[in-house]
Amino acid sequence: MERLRSGLPDEAVVTDPDVTASYANDMASFCASGTPAVVVLPRTVEQVRHVMRTATELRVPVVPQGARTGLSGAANAGDGWIVLSLVKMDRVLAIDPVDRTAVVEPGVVNAVLSRAVAEHGLYYPPDPSSWEQCTIGGNIGTGSGGLCCVKYGVTAEYVLGLDVVLADGRLLRTGRRTAKGVAGYDLTRLIVGSEGSLGVVVRAVLALKPAPAGQLAVAAEFPSVRAACDAVCAIMARGHAPSLLELMDRTTIRAVNDLARMGLPETTEALLLAAYDTPDPAADLAALGELCTAAGATAVVPAEDAAESEMLLQARRLALTALERITGTTMIDDVAVPRSRLADMLDGVAAIADRHALVIGVCAHAGDGNTHPIVCFDPGDPEAVRHARESFDEIMALGLELGGTITGEHGVGVLKKEWLARELGPVGLELQRGIKAVFDPLGILNPGKVL
Repeated sequence: MERLRSGLPDEAVVTDPDVTASYANDMASFCASGTPAVVVLPRTVEQVRHVMRTATELRVPVVPQGARTGLSGAANAGDGWIVLSLVKMDRVLAIDPVDRTAVVEPGVVNAVLSRAVAEHGLYYPPDPSSWEQCTIGGNIGTGSGGLCCVKYGVTAEYVLGLDVVLADGRLLRTGRRTAKGVAGYDLTRLIVGSEGSLGVVVRAVLALKPAPAGQLAVAAEFPSVRAACDAVCAIMARGHAPSLLELMDRTTIRAVNDLARMGLPETTEALLLAAYDTPDPAADLAALGELCTAAGATAVVPAEDAAESEMLLQARRLALTALERITGTTMIDDVAVPRSRLADMLDGVAAIADRHALVIGVCAHAGDGNTHPIVCFDPGDPEAVRHARESFDEIMALGLELGGTITGEHGVGVLKKEWLARELGPVGLELQRGIKAVFDPLGILNPGKVL
């Protein structure tokens, strides 16, 4: 504590055990956490460097944190660790309409950045469901996605350059501010998705897009999830580029209705939500609707205006919160499969739910093949907890069997370490551990996470 306080203002160092306990973990279930020794809330790059120099000198583990909305345990602290919370570094430093870039600190909330660049006629596309709370630093750490990924891509595609404080306190600058650049190894892409295990992001240069036209949405009802997935395949095969293409199964629809009274159609087995932000969205939605009807949709209902479109999107964003209310606790999976295997994935999840007698709601970024099976269970029932854990593992195994990946956007953290080894294989795992050793030879940056 003395060493930390020598280079930090008093208000940046928090030791009250009631407060530090609140920083111990993120939102993931089944991920152990410990009691941190201290929480540090820096406001400057130099303060972050001081923390890391101190940690290296005294060999104390450090866990970098954002808003702790993560779902894999990557932000969980261990006993005696330093929690390095970047939420006070929350300035948008620059917005450049000519270069179409923004320079931000890691604690900037995603929605705050989106609104700031919109004032300049620009658009920052990555929009995780927690966009009103999650920070850009956290988004970079997990390589997060969002509803718009089917057209615009994920966080990694918008990070041009980074300032990163390394484990020993040195400052690394990666990437560029130019539209193009291929000088040297791509260290920027290496840092994105590394979950605070290679360095602490303290500044980011982000690419922006011109603001699109207003978005219109459509909701299509299907008698089965396979029919909905057939529609997804037809939409993508015909070259459509919706700004979002989301799927909700019947369990999720009912949960959202119970939470928000949105009047979604509970008699349907699957609801496909699509939207376009093109110059003529109505025509594009009509063409997409024809494909849905051909795939077996029982109803295709376009939104009448932007407000109705936003209501449909809000229903999708409420999925996790709504499913949590069923039993009070959930395990959220994040398995992505090829779009052509999406129906097999959802049918497989339904079979797993039946086998374990559990409620498992599925919502998906269907245009990406990125599914989020959400296992609902009673944490006070040991048998339910056992079945939840087993079903979670079976879902990940199914994803790999279908040619997919154990995580499309939530990261590995603590939750999926064992499964990462299965996906990477021994050679891939060896190389990744070698990279970790180069960046963090003492192993003090978020130890026990990812690898």
